[in-house]
Amino acid sequence: MTATVEEAAPERTGAGPGGLRGSPWGTLVAIAFGVMMVALDGTIVAVANPAIGADLNASLAQLQWVTHGYLLGLAVFLITAGKLGDRYGHRRVFLIGVVGFTLTSVAIALSSAVAPLVAFRILQGVFGATIAPAAMGLLRASFPPDRLGRAFGVFGSLLGGATAAGPIVGGILVSAFSWHAAFLINIPVGLAALGLGLWLLGPNRSTDPGSRMDLPGIALLSVAMFGLVWALVEAPVKGWSHPETLAVLGAAAVFGTAFVLWERRAPSPLLPLGIFRSAPISIGVVLMVLMALGLMGSLFFITFYLQGVRGLTPLETGLQLLPLTAMMAVFATPSGRLIDRVGTRIPTVAGLVSAAVALFMLSRLAPDTGIVYTSVAFVLLGAGLSMVMTGATAAILTSAPMSLAGVASGMQQAAMQLGGSLGTAVLGAILSARIVATLPGHYTGAGLDAPGAGEAAAMQSTVSQGGAVVPDGAGPDVVQAVTQASNLAFLDGMHTAFGVAAGVMAFAAVLALFMKPAPKGDGAGSAEPVVHL
Repeated sequence: MTATVEEAAPERTGAGPGGLRGSPWGTLVAIAFGVMMVALDGTIVAVANPAIGADLNASLAQLQWVTHGYLLGLAVFLITAGKLGDRYGHRRVFLIGVVGFTLTSVAIALSSAVAPLVAFRILQGVFGATIAPAAMGLLRASFPPDRLGRAFGVFGSLLGGATAAGPIVGGILVSAFSWHAAFLINIPVGLAALGLGLWLLGPNRSTDPGSRMDLPGIALLSVAMFGLVWALVEAPVKGWSHPETLAVLGAAAVFGTAFVLWERRAPSPLLPLGIFRSAPISIGVVLMVLMALGLMGSLFFITFYLQGVRGLTPLETGLQLLPLTAMMAVFATPSGRLIDRVGTRIPTVAGLVSAAVALFMLSRLAPDTGIVYTSVAFVLLGAGLSMVMTGATAAILTSAPMSLAGVASGMQQAAMQLGGSLGTAVLGAILSARIVATLPGHYTGAGLDAPGAGEAAAMQSTVSQGGAVVPDGAGPDVVQAVTQASNLAFLDGMHTAFGVAAGVMAFAAVLALFMKPAPKGDGAGSAEPVVHL
């Protein structure tokens, strides 16, 4: 069966000279608060979790699902939300997402038990999934092709800035008020996003009005994504060989395969598979996964290094990470400008090389590494990943036909979410395995009795967080020896994990060399048929 998607030039809603409503930069201003609200909420809860646990008597496993529930709702619904935007209009879906996200934030703050809180967090993730694809679809329709890179760069700066600000804002709100304030802050932000959206966004227009919703495809993809994300977040706790982990991964594979087979014959597919024949799209999706793997993996491990091995306070850790988070926020905009001038390939390759060098530098960290060395590595990593995020996003969005702008945006966001989960799960497994293998040797080197294989496996959870399992009643010399041996084992694991991440970035740089510039056009995609099934 062959289906062809023809592209017509979208009707841009110009506001006239000096007008903001419907203009490119007016659209960017309108979506800013909604995008920042979603990004802020992704990291602000990390600071609120201890207070939530104390107030609601939640266990560690329950607290983890305060974060994991949001991730599940977000990852499962992203591509479907993008399709809704294509079918019913990105303006409408964006505003619905903002209202839903704000209301669920209030419901979370009013929750008096963990179960409803987690349920509302999942629902909040679903509404959050509608905001980002709709926002990017609005940018795609509003900006001319020669300024799309700049628009995506500013978009990346908003995401990076809000993500970096999350722990700081969360710490202030929780310290000054309570954990409830970390969610109630979304009320003024959401109202600002709603007001600006109603004022500045142009009339609602569907980019794919003739399509039908692919309900079987939505169901199959949702189950597959749910199973995959569930397995990735639970495997580090239960173990990769645990029957539950294997069963859920197997179910995800079965439903994922069924989704692909269905999409090949569906009359109106949720995700036309022919879109992956475009090299910029297929390579861009892979690069988003690898970029998120490097970013989330590095943030996950480096925090334990700074606090557990170096002994820094949470505030000192945040300040030490500032070169990384600041570069992610600041460098995206100039990256977008550069992409508008030279295309996506050169900046993306340069960003991946920079990230590979930074991760290699982090793989050489020692207990007494100075602030200058780590800051240089963080600057290189932040600048590199910023270029990759902007370049891969531009490659995906500008190469997809306008009728699939929302689906392409959801696919880009889903790839980033999956990459983040892979970064913590896979690199975490590498770190843990290395700790178990090297911990007995470091104990022997410190003059201690080496733990057996079972003991080392039981200790790895604490050691992998930069801690040490000190025997009760141990003297100062034993405490120091155990701590030193544990820190050295942690560094062995971290070095291996960062080395693998650096190799992944190097491989991605080679892959990015095969990116080709998207065909020039009027911003609506190629005038020729671009999707063949």
